[in-house]
Amino acid sequence: MSVLIHRYSGTSFHFKLSARSAFAAPMGYWGGLGRPAPSARRMHTSFRHQKAAVLSSADALGGAAVAGGAPLGENSIVRMVMFGKPGAGKGTLSSRLIAKYDINFLSTGDLLRQHIVEGTEVGKIAKEIVASGGLLPDEIMVQVIAGKLSELQGKPWILDGFPRTLGQGKLLDELLKQTESPLSLVVNLDVSDEIILRRITDRWVHLPSGRVYNMSYNRPKVEGLDDVTGEPLVQRPDDNPETFARRLAAFYTSTSPLLQYYGSAPPGELGHPKLVSLAGSTSDEIWPSLERVVCELGLGLRAVPEDVVREVEKEVGERQLESEPEAHREGNSKSGNEKL
Repeated sequence: MSVLIHRYSGTSFHFKLSARSAFAAPMGYWGGLGRPAPSARRMHTSFRHQKAAVLSSADALGGAAVAGGAPLGENSIVRMVMFGKPGAGKGTLSSRLIAKYDINFLSTGDLLRQHIVEGTEVGKIAKEIVASGGLLPDEIMVQVIAGKLSELQGKPWILDGFPRTLGQGKLLDELLKQTESPLSLVVNLDVSDEIILRRITDRWVHLPSGRVYNMSYNRPKVEGLDDVTGEPLVQRPDDNPETFARRLAAFYTSTSPLLQYYGSAPPGELGHPKLVSLAGSTSDEIWPSLERVVCELGLGLRAVPEDVVREVEKEVGERQLESEPEAHREGNSKSGNEKL
């Protein structure tokens, strides 16, 4: 017999879960953590699918009671974007959220590449522009994410890589306004320039797998060697003070107007998203505040069992989402558009 207590209403629920259908497969994941990167990655993908089985077991509750059993409104759905300087920890913190809660993660870079691979009309246009060395217009990027957002109507999501400029922010608001699903949360990670510079210069990577280590925290078991393969670690060419200074300047130029825009948004037209700035020197310091803000907003979020999430996030999450070079996300172009 298991017990769930809803954190807001205090209501307790007693139910029995089938170990085979809900937990056997996820718990079998642990045997793959020591495997080579491709195998471990497949195991992680399998777990992500199994997460739905775990959550569906809780569906027997008929939905946790919120506000005396009243149905959740649109304002309770997490639709969020996260901003932060290069190296601030957006990948790490997004990874924790999507590992622990039933939140969809949308990467504009991944969506764009999918359009190109599938040969859609948008993909064909994007491929030509990228092949010629051009920058994708904001309107193309909006079309890239529009279809996916329509599929997630009424579901929580985090949008990564867009918007990057004030113009893109306004276009995104127009798109969400058409579907009556405006942003509900804008998070700014407030980490000092000095701390981020130290993080970046202390960062080492295992290139074949994308695993990321840091000499200040998350050190490899053997200095200079990957934990799984024992192969040498290297530093990315752009992990240096000069490149960081350029990326930081680009961030301030493009993102400061965006934060002012969301911070001054009047109620009504833009849905008045909640803008919060979370300060800290590490992702571990910021995480409790981020989780609290998201859970207060998204009363309908469902969590994976804590012991399962803890190991997944520790072993896979932090080193996988942060493996994408931050330089690919910020400051690559004058307009901030995606460039493959």
